[in-house]
Amino acid sequence: MEMIIKIFTKNGLVMSFMVIGIVMYVSGLLSKMTNKRIAGSAIAIIIGLVLAYIGGTISGKGAGGLGAIPIFSGLAVMGGSMLRDYCIVSTAFGARLSEIKKAGAAGIISLFVGVILSFVVGVVIAILFGYNDTVSATTIGAGAVTFIVGPVTGAAVGASSEVIALSIAAGVVKSILVMIMTPFVAKAVGLNNAKTAMIYGGLMGTTSGTAAGLAATDPRLVPYGALTATFYTGLGCLMCPSVLYFATKAILG
Repeated sequence: MEMIIKIFTKNGLVMSFMVIGIVMYVSGLLSKMTNKRIAGSAIAIIIGLVLAYIGGTISGKGAGGLGAIPIFSGLAVMGGSMLRDYCIVSTAFGARLSEIKKAGAAGIISLFVGVILSFVVGVVIAILFGYNDTVSATTIGAGAVTFIVGPVTGAAVGASSEVIALSIAAGVVKSILVMIMTPFVAKAVGLNNAKTAMIYGGLMGTTSGTAAGLAATDPRLVPYGALTATFYTGLGCLMCPSVLYFATKAILG
């Protein structure tokens, strides 16, 4: 056992892939138990947050999550900014500007309305909970856009690790709510064709939440909603640390 621990400690990144694989497998099983109404990715995120809390508690450091424990140190590399930014860039490369034109002006407007509305709601909630400074409010507001935009914005404006964690949590909550609520509101909002799916993806963003929600509604709508949701994440990463940050600073001082 001691030899195994030494091997995995020295090869932390290999260990991290194994841990992530197990988490994804368990998440997939739990997702099947909900008839896939809650996507495996959302369950995996929740498990990850729980493990991060456990890791921080066991290590006594509070920060670093599970990666603070030597045998799981590879998770700090896998979950670091380098691979995070790679995921964002690779997602952007998967989108084509020519495709979004299919949704017309309504699709483009929905992107801006979705990002700004989510940001404003997030900022208001942050202020209600006592985060009145511009950096914290902006970061949590960006997290309400998506759990990817939150940490990107937090890193750009110099937010603390605790605030960045809150922004991720806000994005996860939003993603899960979109997953669960989409099938229930689909009929009321006319979510039954490609155009409305693209507009819905632009308004909601959160690619994982939109894709899972549409899959539970009508699998044929998934590619259209995911398309604009992908652009939503990119637009949020551009607007939140710049235009929306300065707008928040002008209001809060």
